[in-house]
Amino acid sequence: MQESPQGRAGRRPVARGPRRRRKPYATLAASCAALLAGAVALAGCTSSDGADPDWTKAKTSQPPPKPVWDRSPTSIAALGDSITRGFDACGVLSDCPEVSWSTGSDATVRSLALRLLGKPAVAKNSWNYARTGATVGDLAQQMTRAAAHRPDLVTVMVGANDACKDEVALMTPVEEFRASFEESMRRLRERAPKTQVYVASVPDLKRLWSEGRENPLGRQIWKLGICSSMLDDSQSMAAAAQKRRSTVQARVVAYNKVLKDVCAKDLRCRYDGGAVFDYRFTGDQLSVWDWFHPSKNGQGKLADIAYRNVVAADPPA
Repeated sequence: MQESPQGRAGRRPVARGPRRRRKPYATLAASCAALLAGAVALAGCTSSDGADPDWTKAKTSQPPPKPVWDRSPTSIAALGDSITRGFDACGVLSDCPEVSWSTGSDATVRSLALRLLGKPAVAKNSWNYARTGATVGDLAQQMTRAAAHRPDLVTVMVGANDACKDEVALMTPVEEFRASFEESMRRLRERAPKTQVYVASVPDLKRLWSEGRENPLGRQIWKLGICSSMLDDSQSMAAAAQKRRSTVQARVVAYNKVLKDVCAKDLRCRYDGGAVFDYRFTGDQLSVWDWFHPSKNGQGKLADIAYRNVVAADPPA
């Protein structure tokens, strides 16, 4: 039923107050104020200089992973050159691996393997793949052979033959040395990812020259062509000769930096901190046949250095 016009007219109008207009940004402004009050480090909504904050960039810094090192390995493989083969330590122009600083069985040398494994285990759980005359370019193949045994520890001493050339110009370039050592480490990691690597520094060849040049027999043997880049014309103190020797020494220093840098990138690698390079060999520690390679006494000193570094709680500085 429709209401009459009179009825509609007779109604009293409902009293209404003034209509309030909503502010569309009021809620956003309140939120912005709350964020600004609660986050001091992060500027809410808009920073004072007008730059929008990027909260996604806030990251928790992670500490670098710590090196992994077993101080009691139960198997060892030796890699490198004539020093690790014990060349000229027992007889003239011949290898003598039984006195090797790394894996030898000689009781007077007391090799690293003998100290860590004990005599009964040396024959079964150590291998010497070093080769007289080897350079860093031969190391990758040696690594491959060693990795087949999955040894707990591999020792490396290489680089002397890269500096010992007929002429200074023939020394292995530093970047080539680096590439070869990196490739060697890569091969080992492909086949034996958990094997540890102890890297001995290249000896100071200039120091060996300085010590051996005092021996008349040694000087005569050096003329046969042993490490000519350093030992040639051993008595000359002319400017050219001194510059040649300093150039060889600088190259050895560069090689040792490569060994240190590459080793530092591997959590299971430990460099000797330059201990072999710094060791001051005397006549007693040099071969009586060439006054350049380590004697049995010298091999024992190298074993001392290696053992201290391998069993130390922390790597050398």
